[in-house]
Amino acid sequence: MAHINTKKYRGSRTCGGGTHKNRRGAGNRGGRGHAGSNKHHFIKAIKEGYRKGYIHKGFSRPQSLIKKQITINIEELDELIDFLYEMNAEYIEKENDRYIINLNSININKVLGSGTISKKIEVTCSNFSKKAIEKIEQAGGKYILSSE
Repeated sequence: MAHINTKKYRGSRTCGGGTHKNRRGAGNRGGRGHAGSNKHHFIKAIKEGYRKGYIHKGFSRPQSLIKKQITINIEELDELIDFLYEMNAEYIEKENDRYIINLNSININKVLGSGTISKKIEVTCSNFSKKAIEKIEQAGGKYILSSE
């Protein structure tokens, strides 16, 4: 005796798939392989499929050309400078009420101007933002551009 489920599409040619032209090629499933992984199969590429979390979008710059800048904000410098001086860091000196710090010796490339500054500092670095220069000069300090 046959099960009821097997009788469902007996003799129907297309088994509920519409006309005989439907369900024919790869276009029916949106392409073969990685097709549409950045477009119509985006979620499939992230969640289920090919390489989890892999989304490739175009050109990626060679790592040898990328120069990573290590930065520090004025406020961070202001907070740390007393502590570093007490720890006898070799790149910090103190003359009267002015701190002299060489950031090139600790591989910091740029000073940014976020925050406030309360101390007079003389900073040597290879790059400064405009805001950082303004804030250093307003506090009575000095900035020195070096080409290291």
